[in-house]
Amino acid sequence: MKKFDKERLLLAVAGPVIALAVAFVLSAIVLIASGKNPVEPFALMFEQIGFSDIQVLVINQASMYYIAALAVAIGFRMNLFNIGVDGQYQLGAMMAAIVGAHMNLPAALQIPLLLLTAVLTGAFWSGIAGVLKVTRGVSEVVATIMLNAIATSVIAYLWLPDVFGVKVGNNNTTGEMHESGWIPGIPMGDAGEIYGLVLLAVLLGIGYWVVLNRTRFGFDLRASGASQTAAAASGVDPKRMVLSAMLISGGIAGLAGLPILLGDTHTYSLNFPTGIGFLGIGIALLGRNSPVGIAFAALLWAWLDKASPELDFHGYDKEIAVIMQGLIVLSVVVSYEAVREWGLRRQQRRVGAELAAGHVLGAQNTKEVAGR
Repeated sequence: MKKFDKERLLLAVAGPVIALAVAFVLSAIVLIASGKNPVEPFALMFEQIGFSDIQVLVINQASMYYIAALAVAIGFRMNLFNIGVDGQYQLGAMMAAIVGAHMNLPAALQIPLLLLTAVLTGAFWSGIAGVLKVTRGVSEVVATIMLNAIATSVIAYLWLPDVFGVKVGNNNTTGEMHESGWIPGIPMGDAGEIYGLVLLAVLLGIGYWVVLNRTRFGFDLRASGASQTAAAASGVDPKRMVLSAMLISGGIAGLAGLPILLGDTHTYSLNFPTGIGFLGIGIALLGRNSPVGIAFAALLWAWLDKASPELDFHGYDKEIAVIMQGLIVLSVVVSYEAVREWGLRRQQRRVGAELAAGHVLGAQNTKEVAGR
């Protein structure tokens, strides 16, 4: 492997490793400050990895985190901050649940219809922010935050019994979906089932890599994210790329809730997971927008979620896992900046050394010519 490639690999790995190390150390300090053992909680959570039922729960949860993080990462590659993934995925899941409860087509048609419904809903919701960005210059951060709040109100409206809501006790639901829209899981014996749409998450990761690294559209997207002025000079329409990135990001976000919707709950209710879109931001940052890196980050986040309840049985607060997640995000920002500065300094020293070597060689050649 070339020296340059080794340095790039080192820089890519150093950021996440430093971030995780710092997060663990800071979490231990928090435990010490509260008078608790700083090591035992981590040991207890690591023990949970060996249990097959926890492994299934982690994989299922990670599939949703992964899809949400991919949606965020697409915006990042375009230098856009799509904070609206949470609202986009919730609306996408709810609309898919409503369609699944009111339409009963054969499975070969019903499942693609539900997937398409989620994609179009998420894309429509993110597209609003995209249109405002390219036509009025409205920051996508502000627009998507406001759209999250509006999405919450839209969901509350759709839950009304006179609209699409079905009351089950004190719970608001969209009614149970027809079985033709259910996706069977992968049986793992007593450990439970892995959601069938985990495979969708894998396919999305592969598609994300192929599109960004092997297509003209992906090149234009990355080029526009690096410098819209330079991209425009080469014939790329920056406004079109901004809108395209927001639509694709929202479309993928709309799929984030479907693994659990089609594989387990079969209805959208008050118990449906929330906050996945915001967690996707931290996961995308930790994974450095790489499909493989995001996969490891999603598994880490899911492990912290599913292993932390064990802490309650040993006198520790399970919120230590939430503290760790927050510290990881903070550490990621700091460590990546530190690694970037370190990389720049190394590059400057290497260039300086090469220039100095070239100067010495030039002087030697001059002396040889003069001596002839």
